Amino acid sequence: MTRHGVTIPLSTVPLSEHRRIIEELPDLGYTDVWTGEAAGYDGFTPLALAAAWSPSLRLGTAVIPVQTRGPALLAMTVATLAEAAPGRVAVGVGSSGPPFVTRINGIPFEHPYRRVRDTVRFLKRALAGKPVQGVFDSFTIEGYRPAVRPNPPPPVLIGALRPQMLRLAGRETDGLVTNFLAVRDLPPVLAAMGSEGADKEVVARIFVCPTRDAAHARARGRALLGPILNARTYSAFHAWLGRGDELAASHRAWAAGDHWAACEAVPDALIDELLVHGSPERCREQVDRYVAAGVTTPLLAVLPAPEFGAGPEAMLAALRALAPVN
Repeated sequence: MTRHGVTIPLSTVPLSEHRRIIEELPDLGYTDVWTGEAAGYDGFTPLALAAAWSPSLRLGTAVIPVQTRGPALLAMTVATLAEAAPGRVAVGVGSSGPPFVTRINGIPFEHPYRRVRDTVRFLKRALAGKPVQGVFDSFTIEGYRPAVRPNPPPPVLIGALRPQMLRLAGRETDGLVTNFLAVRDLPPVLAAMGSEGADKEVVARIFVCPTRDAAHARARGRALLGPILNARTYSAFHAWLGRGDELAASHRAWAAGDHWAACEAVPDALIDELLVHGSPERCREQVDRYVAAGVTTPLLAVLPAPEFGAGPEAMLAALRALAPVN
């Protein structure tokens, strides 16, 4: 079954004004709401609210950094949410990066692959209600006995970009979380998961600006994508996908400290691939292309568009226009 998700909190909508929107999502054909966690909202409070506001939506994290919470605290938080919304929780974890782990949290960013792998192994055991004890590569657990044992245990997914982490997602987890990729990028990404990842869930956050004003969409896309494509992790990801030459001018400007020029140097053609825009009908068609290429859970991250405006009413109108039941 193809699921249809929405990223929350919604842009330009205060969390206190989400309730009416969340309550309407199932009637529009949306099945999921997912959060992320970096330097803004935390990844669990919006999901706890959504669990109370809508008894049918699945709740997911895409993704929670593994280094900003201890393994037991992360397991306890997920298990608590899963007890409040049984059978409706999925947890996606990832390595994040130095800007969020070290620069704002003061935590050394060390051994990201090992920490993700070890956290996944810890979570899968702890969320199944089993005690965890022993020496892992990136931490040592003297003895954790979970007091909250969700039934069923939530699936654990990995936010992965390049081959080593993608293989880990295919080999040891329940699925993959990915974003900032084009439809044509899905074949190499899914192939890198290996045969063990063939039937697993693939969650893709898809940024959508439902406007016919291409200049507006590209300006929003350039502001969004310029810093992302110059971040270490995503720069390496897109180099692996073969975009090193395409992004070379942007990388040079960023390295020189000219961030405006770096954003301006991102080609229109690449923005058009990574940001879905156009009429709502065209946007739905483009999202369907992701599904046809292997995404099982398209996860919309909606940007304000001139045709709809900003704020709660505008975002609800945009979600109605983009809804899979249209």
